[in-house]
Amino acid sequence: MKLTSPYQALFLAISFLSALTTATPTTPTDPASTCYTSPLPTLCPSLSNSTRSIPWGTPSFLLPNGTLCCDSLTQIRAGIDDIDTQLLSLLAQRAAYVREATRFKATLDTVDVPSRDQEVIEGAVAKANETVPRLPEVIARSVFEAIIKGSVPFEECVWGSFEGLV
Repeated sequence: MKLTSPYQALFLAISFLSALTTATPTTPTDPASTCYTSPLPTLCPSLSNSTRSIPWGTPSFLLPNGTLCCDSLTQIRAGIDDIDTQLLSLLAQRAAYVREATRFKATLDTVDVPSRDQEVIEGAVAKANETVPRLPEVIARSVFEAIIKGSVPFEECVWGSFEGLV
C-alpha cells in the first residue's frame, strides 16, 4: 500500500498500535458506550462526591499475550508508558514528513491549508470508530487538532529557514 500523505502514515501507525490489543466491543449494555461519541454527555453533578471500592468494574480488553488487562494501576501505567514511547517515535516520523512537505510549498501562504487541516481532523474522528480497541471521538479530535496546531508553525519555520527568514 502506498501512503500518499504523512497523515495516512500516522493514522496507519496508530491503528497498528491499537491492533496490538483486542477490545471487548462497546455495546448498548456497556455503561461507558456514550463516552465514545461526540459530544460527551454531561456528568451528573451529584456523582462528584461518589466513592467506590476499587477496583470496580471488570477488565475490558485483552493484552497482546491474551490475558485480560489489568491487575493493577501500576500495570496500566506501564502499558500507557510503552504506548507513549511508540507514539513519540511515530510523531517524530510524522514531523519528518511535515518537513519534507515544505519542499513542495512555493510560498509561506501555501504552508497551511485550513481545509486540509479540517479534512485530516474529521478523517481521524471518522476512523476512530473503526479502531480496535475503539478510540473515543473526543480523543481523536483533540489529538489531531494538537498535531496540526504544532505542525503548522514547525512547517512555517522550516519554510522560512530555507528563505533566510529564521
